[in-house]
Amino acid sequence: MAITRKPFQGVFNIIRFNWHFYLLSLLLISAGYYFGYLIITSLVLAASMISLMISWYIYDYSDLYELNWIQANDKESLVVNIHAGFDETSLILKSKFSKANLEIIDFYNPQKHTEVSIKRARRAYPVLPQTISADTAHLPLENACADKIFVIFSAHEIRNETERTGFMKELARIIKPGGEIYITEHLRDPANFIAYNIGFVHFYSKKNWLTHFKHAALKLNQEIKITPFISTFIISRNDHSF
Repeated sequence: MAITRKPFQGVFNIIRFNWHFYLLSLLLISAGYYFGYLIITSLVLAASMISLMISWYIYDYSDLYELNWIQANDKESLVVNIHAGFDETSLILKSKFSKANLEIIDFYNPQKHTEVSIKRARRAYPVLPQTISADTAHLPLENACADKIFVIFSAHEIRNETERTGFMKELARIIKPGGEIYITEHLRDPANFIAYNIGFVHFYSKKNWLTHFKHAALKLNQEIKITPFISTFIISRNDHSF
């Protein structure tokens, strides 16, 4: 089953879910021109345009949502997709793992995960009816049951460090020995600073992710760069650390 995205869907969603930032930029640009601060105004305008152009490249032009970096071998019995309330990937994963059972888990908790962009995304895209709501500390699956787990653009929404480590431990608990966990994220690195300037602090560094993996007894098997701005960490249980 082919999943078709609309032209400019990605960049349109970024503007729609984060319109307050772009409104602030517009006000700064207007005020700058009015008061004659042309250099500052030009910098704000350039930063906004660069951000939108790179976002279009990532989310609309690239093959990001074809998920070509995922290899299905038809031996998977349980695939798990975990998100924070904005799910663009479950239908794609189901088409790739057509013979497997797909469990979809939504860990969004408005008391913990307070980003306004998530609330707007949830209103625009209701979760699929088979989605299970769960706490990051208690995923409703048995030990060592999943062949593959996907956490795509959602783990960074867990802003509390202790909660994020606990979530990684839950992933380690439910993945089978030899199974793979895919964590896809922007990183707090120079490329994303160029793309999103100060907004890159919303992401976490590679070092931060590796620390959480280690604390959860997970090991990094491979890092895939999906465009210069996105990394997918393929991790698995490090049974020697138990």
